[in-house]
Parts: sequence; C-alpha cells; structure tokens
Amino acid sequence: MGRLQLFEICLSHGRVVYSPGESLAGAVRLRLGAPLPFRAIRVTCTGSCGVSNKAHDVAWVAEEGYFNSSLSLADKGSLPAGEHTFPFQFLLPATAPTSFEGPFGKVVHQVRATIDTPRFSKDHKCNRIFYILSPLNLNTIPDIEQPNVASTTKKFSYKLVKTGSVVLTASTDLRGYVVGQVLQLQADIENQSGKDTGPVVASLLQKVSYKAKRWLYDVRTVAEVEGAGVQAWRRAQWREQVLVPALPQSALPGCSLIHIDYYLQVSLKAPDAAVTLPVFIGNIAVNRAPPSPLPGPGPPPGLVLPSAPPQDEGAAACGGVRLEAPAALSTKASQPPLPPPAPSGPAILEPHPGQRSPAPPPLCISAGATVPYFAEGLGGPLPATSAWILPPEYSSWGYPDEAPPSYEQSCGSGERGPSPRS
Repeated sequence: MGRLQLFEICLSHGRVVYSPGESLAGAVRLRLGAPLPFRAIRVTCTGSCGVSNKAHDVAWVAEEGYFNSSLSLADKGSLPAGEHTFPFQFLLPATAPTSFEGPFGKVVHQVRATIDTPRFSKDHKCNRIFYILSPLNLNTIPDIEQPNVASTTKKFSYKLVKTGSVVLTASTDLRGYVVGQVLQLQADIENQSGKDTGPVVASLLQKVSYKAKRWLYDVRTVAEVEGAGVQAWRRAQWREQVLVPALPQSALPGCSLIHIDYYLQVSLKAPDAAVTLPVFIGNIAVNRAPPSPLPGPGPPPGLVLPSAPPQDEGAAACGGVRLEAPAALSTKASQPPLPPPAPSGPAILEPHPGQRSPAPPPLCISAGATVPYFAEGLGGPLPATSAWILPPEYSSWGYPDEAPPSYEQSCGSGERGPSPRS
C-alpha cells in the first residue's frame, strides 16, 4: 500500500459551487501506513484564467490571476501512521468571476494541498476544483426592457429578367432570459416577388471571444427552429417558442480575457436574408411581465389592395401591389421535447442563504459541464450531455465580410444556408 495511502481535499458539506464573498471551508485528509517526515504541509486557494491560440491546448499565451491565498497547516516534523485531518478556511473575493471552460480557454478555481518532504524525497500534491457563480441580474443591464426588433429588405433577381424583394422583420418578447425560460419569437415576412421563399430559420447563437495574441471568436448554434417558406406575393407571420437551454451567463464579468455574447438570428434560406437580435442570458429574470410580441410593420401607404395576386408579374413589379393579410406559417422542425430528469442526473444544491429573491430556483451543475447555472421550473436541471444543449465541436470563425451573391444565386437556383453574424 505504501507510506501515503490517502491524500485528498474535502470541502465542507460536499459543496462545489460558491458565490463571490463567501467562505470556503474544508479539510485535508491523510492516511499513512508508516511515519512520514515532512518540512511543511500547505494548502492554497487560487482563481485564474488562461487562453491559448489552439483548441484544447494547455500552453496558455495569455493569463490573469484573480486570487491566490495560502495557509500553512503544519510545520516541519513527522506524522505517525494512521489518519490525520487538517481543516482550512478561505474567504473568496467579491470580484471573482464565474467559472467557465471552453476550447480556447477557461476560468478555473481550485484548492491545492502540498506536502513538502525532506531533500531527495518526492513531494506529494493533490487538488480539488470548485466553481464560482456570480449571478447576473438582467435588470442591471441598460435598456433591457426596450423593444427587441430588427428588420431588413432583400432585393434579388430571378428568372434572369425579373426582380423582387423580401422584407423580413423579427421581434422577441424580451431582451434577456434565464435558463429554462421560453423565448417568444415573431417573424413577419413580406414576399414582394413571384418566387416562393425558402424556409425561415431561427437560431440561438453563442459567441465566445478569447483574447490571446489576437481575438479568437468561437461561434456555435445552441438551439434552432425552422418554419415553412412564404408563397409568391404573400405576407406571412411566424410565431415560435425557443426554450433557453443550460448556458453560461452573458459577458463573464470580472474576466478580461473571455467574453460571452448571445444572438438570435432569423434568416431565410432563399433569398439569403437575415436579421440578428442581441439577447442576454442571466441568472435573475427581468422583473416585469413579458409584453406581447411586436407586430411587424404594415405595408407602405398609398398602395392598392387587390382581391387576388396579380397575374402579370411584370405589371406587379411596376405598379406596386399591396399584399394580402398575413397567413400563419407552420413550423417544420423545432427543438426536441425536454427529457424527463434521470434519477442519476446532476445534483441539486441549495441556494445561498443570503439570497433575497422569493422561492429562488435551485442551483445546479450539469453532468459533464463545467459551468453552474440556476434552473427554472419544476423539471429539474438538464444534463449537459444532451445533443441539443451541447452541440458537436465548436468552430472558430473570424467573421469575414460576406461575398456578393453569385450568378446562380442571383437567378434563384442556388441556396445558401444562414451564416452567423457578429
């Protein structure tokens, strides 16, 4: 079995998630099969961030530290055989950032214990990772209650000689959401052409920026829904709901090397048109009742309302036509239903006693994830191994300028999928 049979760090009450400004208490436990001479036994509590240029590289090119505190648990001497316990306690700083881990960097907090042995003997080390969650109150974000709406007009050519345009307007009920909350989306589409559009797609995008030697941008789709296309000379309205999955909060306050942003992109596959709405993910919900989705803009004044779509597309393009009342679009593909919580799912931790919000949601850690979050609703926390919560591998993306449409795309024969935008 050897001289050192057990060397571990235990945190009080099995806690792994803490708030900034809290006390972190625990103990270092040893089990010895024979006397162990030592020069010192120390424990250190650290918080730091590291960023690399390559995915999953452990060689950091940029680092910053948040705190580094050490305690001496025992001075020079010898420990007899048997079990030994050394308690410790640290005060976490109020400015410590939330834990995070991504492919190009991470914010990590840990406790390390070291046994310094006499000369020519091997030192013994162990560590224990813990998580810090600094709740983001969405109500502190400026203009969080302002309308969240965006619109764009796409002009295009089809059948070589014909031209048309599509007006795409998207709006959401709020600008900020918490995990488990439902995002209410409304998209209004005016197809002012004789060509049917492609499907409409709404994507919730996460953009993580890493400050290494240069800024690296890591973008992925965390949720996506798809609706049907719009027929020629028609207006349509698409109402859909997007469930916010388990995600780290926006911004990552206190860390200057990593920044997290979220966007809702609503796009058409043909013609290629898209609008982007910035959204915030936090831990404390907006404290007002969600308003109704904003209606799309009406048609321009002075246009004539026909009883049926025009027969002559050329005359329609020249004379200006008011489109009929909008029809409701159906959803072709949506998020899969939530799986029931498994008995062996993630542990639910009690919220910090100092929280004042009435009936606060449970504090959770998803299985396989490194970011704690607050869970909303009665369904319990969702495991982060779910395919639609954590999509496949990240992809780095430098946000190049979009190229002009090709000849085939201008003719309407090519279809390009929506691409994320900064």
